[in-house]
Amino acid sequence: MLNQGIGEKPVSVQKKPKAESIHQALLEAEKQAHQNKLKYDFQQLMGNWHLVFITGTKESKKKWSNVIGKGFYLPQFINVSINYYSDEKEVNQGKVVNQVNVGLVKFSVEGPIKYLEKKNILAFDFNYLKMYILGVQTYQTNIRGGENSTESFYRAKINQLAFFSYFLVTENLICARGRGGGLALWKKDNME
Repeated sequence: MLNQGIGEKPVSVQKKPKAESIHQALLEAEKQAHQNKLKYDFQQLMGNWHLVFITGTKESKKKWSNVIGKGFYLPQFINVSINYYSDEKEVNQGKVVNQVNVGLVKFSVEGPIKYLEKKNILAFDFNYLKMYILGVQTYQTNIRGGENSTESFYRAKINQLAFFSYFLVTENLICARGRGGGLALWKKDNME
């Protein structure tokens, strides 16, 4: 079901499952991961992932339940990707670059990541912002303390950080629950 949701077949050949079906499949995969105590290696998360489906956080569901419902596929005119890079010197640490493309405008935020292997939790922080118009960088700035905040990020407890708790990781897709309670499904970006 989740493989159908990420569109493994060409769009002309495939009809995506309903949002309710993807939501239910995500919940079932999460339940199975917890029951089987599945563990994923940090390196399995490395690469470029394209966001396909989200359910929204608990808070957003309260406010927008009639719009969000059981979740939704991201519209094709919005491209959201997340890229994870490992640090060659430090185990289970690295960098994240999150990009949002809408038309001719692209926003990019980046910062440090750390992975808690026992719980499949990848914590992250964004401390740098870039904006592009027509592919040309037009703005850049440090945010939330910039590079100086990286050291405090690595010392911080997990409950003080934004994170994703991954419950399904394959070579083609990753699924996680965010700190806010929302579910997300990404596909490997090199997939057509």
